[in-house]
Amino acid sequence: MPRSRTDLAPTPREGRRSRLRTAAIATGVVAVAAGGLYVAGLAATGDDISAGTRVDGVDIGGMSRAEARAKLTAAAPASWKAPIPVRVGDRASTVDPASAGLTVDVAKTADLAADPSRDPFTVIGRLFSSEEREIRPVLAYDEAKTRATVAELAKENDREVREGSVAFRDGKAVATRPVTGSKLDTTRAAESLRAAYPAATGAAAVTLPVSVTEPRLPAAEVSRFLDTYAKPAVSGPVTLTASGQRLRISAATLSDHLTVKNDDGRLTAFLDEDALLRDPDVARPLAALTNAPAEGSLGVRDGKVVVESEGRPGHEVTAKALGDAVRPLLTRSGDAARTAPVATKVTEPELTTASLARLGITEQMSTFTVNFPTAPYRTTNIGRAAELINGSLVQPGEVWSFNRTVGERTPDNGFVDGTMILDGSYRSAPGGGVSAMATTVYNAMFFAGVQPVEHGAHSFYIERYPAGREATVAWGSLDLKFRNDTGKPIYIKASATDSSVTVSFLGTKKYDSVEAVAGPRTDITQPVKREGTGEACVPQPPLEGFDISVDRVFKNDGVEVKRETYKTHYTPRDEVTCKPTAQEGDGH
Repeated sequence: MPRSRTDLAPTPREGRRSRLRTAAIATGVVAVAAGGLYVAGLAATGDDISAGTRVDGVDIGGMSRAEARAKLTAAAPASWKAPIPVRVGDRASTVDPASAGLTVDVAKTADLAADPSRDPFTVIGRLFSSEEREIRPVLAYDEAKTRATVAELAKENDREVREGSVAFRDGKAVATRPVTGSKLDTTRAAESLRAAYPAATGAAAVTLPVSVTEPRLPAAEVSRFLDTYAKPAVSGPVTLTASGQRLRISAATLSDHLTVKNDDGRLTAFLDEDALLRDPDVARPLAALTNAPAEGSLGVRDGKVVVESEGRPGHEVTAKALGDAVRPLLTRSGDAARTAPVATKVTEPELTTASLARLGITEQMSTFTVNFPTAPYRTTNIGRAAELINGSLVQPGEVWSFNRTVGERTPDNGFVDGTMILDGSYRSAPGGGVSAMATTVYNAMFFAGVQPVEHGAHSFYIERYPAGREATVAWGSLDLKFRNDTGKPIYIKASATDSSVTVSFLGTKKYDSVEAVAGPRTDITQPVKREGTGEACVPQPPLEGFDISVDRVFKNDGVEVKRETYKTHYTPRDEVTCKPTAQEGDGH
């Protein structure tokens, strides 16, 4: 009998349809379920930021971006504002991150924390995930502030390299210790600060990069020189002995003539033996100690040069002998160890009766006298200059110098304050009046016929001097010099009274006579009236200025053989009245 449809097995096509229908039903069921889960996931994840989301430990899960920004601002981790510990070379410091332009951008951090995707798979996946999300904060960087902070660190910590040295001052050895130089690398330092922010609690200090410059002289060399030479050198006086007598040279005097040099990283000392010998604290007692030779003095009698007093031999200590005696004592300690003999040599005076004929000093070449108004300062200063010049022996070809012979016009050298011309006016200054001595020497030189090397006239004319034939001097700026071109030695004899000074040149004449021929005064200029102030002001009467030429005429056998012309310009001598000071006047 025929079977019903239900009793028959399905055909292949019918089987496929059945499976497709089943799959479709299943897919629909899954879709419905997924849709429910997606809705549930959206509800569970909140508005913007997923649950379990943290930023440096601050929980912002389930918050909107605005809520997250507010919480991150109010409950910011301490590390976001904590000072950053830094080390610059060997110095520790801290940097305020906000001042350095290092902050957290909470708005961008909240945006970064917001869920990155709303697709179903991500949303549904979060329903079955219990993991927390840790978001790194987004950092803000103000480059200008960082540069300014780093520049301030450099200002506070940069250190110039300092070379070590040792010097002698006031009887002591003074050391300068070397210092290593360091300079902050500001570009790399800014990068290091940026990389270190925010600093974790208890984090090690950030070592900022510096460049280091080492001194060329190490500290050990400074210490070595101090201990082995410098300190012993000025530990006390040294004592020199000669002819049974003793000379003590103080540590202060020694230190004045000791210098230190750096020879390729090694310190060495130098004793200036020549300066030590010239030092008054050594020269004066040394002269007494060794009985320096005394030169004979010359004079003129019956037209002939004679020895007025004989010289005597003496003992001399040379600069080399002084240095050879002192140097070994400088590294020793104790009075006994710092005492030694100094070598002396016998020296004969140049001027004696026996040497007079040999030297060729046979006649008076010239003599000149200047008279001046009596004043105590003139008596002192002109007399002292005459004392220092008297007995000068100028060898052939040698240049004689007023300043070198007389020395600086100071109280220590025997001079006092007096009136002189400064800046076109009479002023009170040390050595005033010495120009009378200079003028006298100049005229003796003029009529001796020797070669002038340097000389200068006063700025305005002084009536007691011969116009165009006078000289002034100033220490350190203007000298009076001549060269002995006679071929024989010249002896300068100088003497002074309270109102005059005389200078004579003794030697051998090169010319029979030397005469002065003055021309007329030209280009007359009238003075003006001025008022001066201050204690140094000195009243002065007016005198016109002018130009004048003076010829020096050389003759042999009465015949002119040479002529030299010297031109001098004098400015007007203004009339100066001195305004009294408050103490000197009536107080107005």
